Amino acid sequence: MSDAAVQSSAAVVAARAEDAVKIYGSGEIEVRALNGVNITFERGQFTAIMGPSGSGKSTLMQCMAALDDLTEGRAFIGDTDLSTLTDKELTRLRRERVGFIFQAFNLVPTLTAIENITLPIELARRQPEQEWVDRVVATVGLGDRLGHRPNELSGGQQQRVAVARALASKPEIIFADEPTGNLDSRSGTDVLRFMRQAVDDLGQTIAMVTHDARAASFADRTVFLSDGILRGELINPSAELILDHMKILQVGQFIRGIPEGASMDEVLKFMEELEE
Repeated sequence: MSDAAVQSSAAVVAARAEDAVKIYGSGEIEVRALNGVNITFERGQFTAIMGPSGSGKSTLMQCMAALDDLTEGRAFIGDTDLSTLTDKELTRLRRERVGFIFQAFNLVPTLTAIENITLPIELARRQPEQEWVDRVVATVGLGDRLGHRPNELSGGQQQRVAVARALASKPEIIFADEPTGNLDSRSGTDVLRFMRQAVDDLGQTIAMVTHDARAASFADRTVFLSDGILRGELINPSAELILDHMKILQVGQFIRGIPEGASMDEVLKFMEELEE
């Protein structure tokens, strides 16, 4: 499927990238992490971004979330072209219009759960909307843990605080990078359910980078990258269907990575290194 086919046709878009290119290094060590990516994220939709290691999925998220600059092309939050903003304006945009959930919880250890949740709002010098904060807290199931500090919470509870923190400021989009990577299976499933509820019940928009097919199956839509290029998408797929698609991508990436003229021994060695 082409990039154009992957692009959403919805009129209301939370974020999008146009002809996105990201290059690291130059000359012989040049790495083209993104190679002409076109993608949109609809408001009120949960999108998973998947691909083999080195496919460009985290780079795409970082560039679309205003954490890194594109080499070529443009990225937008709503109708705002990120390339037109100053560093100060980008900082304000990240604080006021974008939410983040990372693999590391990044909670302030001296603050309680509720203080961590409302911290971005306080930093923006805004008054928390109590009714909204209450809904967020109820959605992620933290009602009896709000007065606890991070060291008094389990890993799953800490990540729920991080999810609530991302939701509390009513961002236009939340970018999540491997949000269940540090959690056991049960805690990870709980966090994914809360993220799903945030979309269904609170109307939030989430774009999640993950290597986990089970995690991606919680999304409305899963898009696939390989070698910095969008390779297709699936709508409401099962974990099994996602795994099948990933196997196809990995085989393709493997074949493209074999040096020209390689002998059988070199191919076998390449395969062994790939599996490590």
